[in-house]
Amino acid sequence: MDIGVPLRELGEIDSAPLRDAVLAQEDAAWLESEYRQRTYHHHDQTHSIVMVFTDGSDWPNSAVQKCPGWERLSDTAVPLMQEIIGKHYPQGGEVIRAMAAKLLPGGRIRTHADVHPSFRCGHRIHVPITTNRRVWFTIDGRPYQLEAGQAYEVNNQKQHSVANRGAEERITFIFDYIPPGPLAYPPGGAR
Repeated sequence: MDIGVPLRELGEIDSAPLRDAVLAQEDAAWLESEYRQRTYHHHDQTHSIVMVFTDGSDWPNSAVQKCPGWERLSDTAVPLMQEIIGKHYPQGGEVIRAMAAKLLPGGRIRTHADVHPSFRCGHRIHVPITTNRRVWFTIDGRPYQLEAGQAYEVNNQKQHSVANRGAEERITFIFDYIPPGPLAYPPGGAR
């Protein structure tokens, strides 16, 4: 969603329970769902543990499916998402995507903007799980360093990219929240 700024800081969040659950996952869990990596070339250097997902087909009546990560992460992820939504957004909407995403050392997510209509209607929230001082998240040409223990909303309508030049993995929990009511489309935007 175009939030008028590249990045909105949502403040401190206790992400330790989710961090512990994500870091306890076996290596194979990161490879069980490769739809994002195959479909969106800019994510081909990432791995994901997907909890819920929609591919956006038949938008806005798209089906949201629980994925394999739901069983392993929902006990810690759902309360965290509810806390963030409760503090910053209108209640009664729907989380249409939720996942832990890993960018390996030396990896990058190439510059892109999220173009599907669902991204224009939803708030894209990032909760860093692990990071290092050599990870740069660039939005609209400006570099940011997102910190663990914080939550952020990213303006995914701006060009953005991530580079991990460090020796450690960068893992972020990401979810897309569609608020209740009429879908937010830009003026003159297609439905």
